[in-house]
Amino acid sequence: MTWVILTGRQNDLDQVATPHKIITNRDYLAHPALFRGQRPKVINLSNNYGYQSRGYYASLLAGSRGHKVIPTVETMIDLSERKLYEHALPELELALNKCRKDLGGVFPAKVAIFFGIGPSKVWDRFAKLLFDWFRAPALEVHIKDSAEWASIRKIGFLPLARMTEDEEAFFLQCLETYTNREWRDTKGRTPARYTFATLVDPHEELPPSEISSLRYWARIAEKMGVEIEPITRKDLAKLANYDALFIRETTSISNHTYRFARRAQQEGMPVIDDPLSMIRCTNKVYLNELMTYNKVPVPPTVMIAGTSDLEVAAQTLGFPLVLKIPDSSFSRGVKKCANLEELKTLATEWLEDSDLLIAQKFIPTEYDWRVGVLGGQPLFAVHYLMAKKHWQIVNHKANGKPDQGGIKTFTLKETPPHVVETAVMAARCIGDGLYGVDLKETKDGVFVIEVNDNPNLDHGWEDSGEKDEVWVRLTQWFLERLDRPGR
Repeated sequence: MTWVILTGRQNDLDQVATPHKIITNRDYLAHPALFRGQRPKVINLSNNYGYQSRGYYASLLAGSRGHKVIPTVETMIDLSERKLYEHALPELELALNKCRKDLGGVFPAKVAIFFGIGPSKVWDRFAKLLFDWFRAPALEVHIKDSAEWASIRKIGFLPLARMTEDEEAFFLQCLETYTNREWRDTKGRTPARYTFATLVDPHEELPPSEISSLRYWARIAEKMGVEIEPITRKDLAKLANYDALFIRETTSISNHTYRFARRAQQEGMPVIDDPLSMIRCTNKVYLNELMTYNKVPVPPTVMIAGTSDLEVAAQTLGFPLVLKIPDSSFSRGVKKCANLEELKTLATEWLEDSDLLIAQKFIPTEYDWRVGVLGGQPLFAVHYLMAKKHWQIVNHKANGKPDQGGIKTFTLKETPPHVVETAVMAARCIGDGLYGVDLKETKDGVFVIEVNDNPNLDHGWEDSGEKDEVWVRLTQWFLERLDRPGR
């Protein structure tokens, strides 16, 4: 990745202070051919961001040249008048007063925030939120502190020319932190055309992709002019610096993964998983209705809105049957009921937290088909085998780690055509992204059990049938959307 730092004057920042390219905004404006064929990340440190100033035009033209830049002209305009950023103040002041409480009521009249980093860890929450609202390298917040509440008088840019010696030293530390990349190994590499962010949680027990698999993808993507970089939930404020987002944490519309997807969509970035796919896939009630409406075969199903529906479910489906919480993942919230008494006990408990449940006919099989579908086309096919002495592919034991069944891999050509066709039909009902369709193959036909917006994809497992073509096509999916004319 190429980082370019723009300054107002040549002596504003010493080149030895940073490994990144430093040029004046005047040179950047006067030489449009600079960095042709590259997509640098531009940090605009001009001393003046006023309307139609050189600093303003530098960010404006960075966008037209396909360069990612902070601050954008939108941020410059937002911070030009208090009335234009008043809508952000209530949330910011809540975070500010939490910080005030942690500091013991001792508050400065102003504070400098560099790349979402404050003067100490106590400021972390406020600093990150401020950078989330206004992505700018250096901001100065003026504070009015009363006995019970601290309010924000003004938010403005802090140019290099006004920084104290200590502030500039801290700014350079924050710059290094901001531009540092965990997977970067620039030795012998040509600059990438694009940089894709990959959202991961290093501590997740059952991640959809292992870090080693993402490193493997990074090596393939590098040959296609793409750099893959990991980010975590703490990096929302940095998301706009990337070209695309691939979410490799278990998704939920109630946690940060949905916020990342929404932010990527707002920035015009290609994203897997997109917010609408999350909404559609994470709710089994919606999925069942959608599949039924589009004539995709699903197991016989009864909606449970109250205990009065349990007799209907028992008579319609028989026992054993499967009861499901609408929003669950990795076989959690999915249990088998052997009789009416078990059904009543479990449904009564679950209906305390969910207004709707679904009951489905139990279809015993030794494996589930998992067909990966990307952009409306099949990507891979595997058998997920049931966990040992269990009826699901994951057995969430009360104590200890979850027990997972094995996997058997196939090429797409080896996979029965009706399995692939049904999976593709189901995925296309959801959208154009990456989906994992779970199906049961029986003597009565194929039934779609679930469509996952965040399917497992690991090297040596799901890619065993189609090999590197899986990762090449994944990269191409993003590239096709980034290279569309008029984007």
